[in-house]
Amino acid sequence: MQKLLDILASGIHDAKNQLFIAESLISDAEKRHSIDLAEARYALESAANRMSRMLTSYRVMRHESRLSLLPVIVSDLCAEIALDQRNHLAHRNLALDVECTTDEAWPLDRDLVIDMLNNAVQNAGRHARQRIRLTAEQQGEMLVFKVDDDGPGFANLPPSRGTGLLLAAELARMHVRRGHCGSLTLSNGSPLGGARFELRLP
Repeated sequence: MQKLLDILASGIHDAKNQLFIAESLISDAEKRHSIDLAEARYALESAANRMSRMLTSYRVMRHESRLSLLPVIVSDLCAEIALDQRNHLAHRNLALDVECTTDEAWPLDRDLVIDMLNNAVQNAGRHARQRIRLTAEQQGEMLVFKVDDDGPGFANLPPSRGTGLLLAAELARMHVRRGHCGSLTLSNGSPLGGARFELRLP
């Protein structure tokens, strides 16, 4: 199993390099033909960043590195997600509402959590009709992030949906503090009428 993971990690690394080449070719095409391919560049950059995070996750899960648990201002983290997603969602005529009810500093792996939430918002954007909502609040000893959309919801809710979600769920569980560990769940029936992604961190 470990050998298979090593092969997959090598493949991800090679694919990431190809994405950087494709991004360079798109930039050249924009200059030569005076066309706007910002969404194509965004897609390539997002995929490359996602692959970089997957490699980081892989190293953490192989115990080659550890989660970098440092205090992060939750409201700043939410604002960064909104900034990351603003242009992409505007291009699709989707609104992102951000409701952060805590200004606390919370110990978490900032890069990995930002990646999880960016991915959740992007996934919501594929199904939302008009609106997505990112919320963050403290519930007892847990910090809870939710991403809701007004789409049709999940037709099926299996335990996991793809490699990215499997990794994210495992990384959430690796956030451990005061006898609690993190979790990640998907559900239907969000207040907006669609699906909900919920990340809980101790």
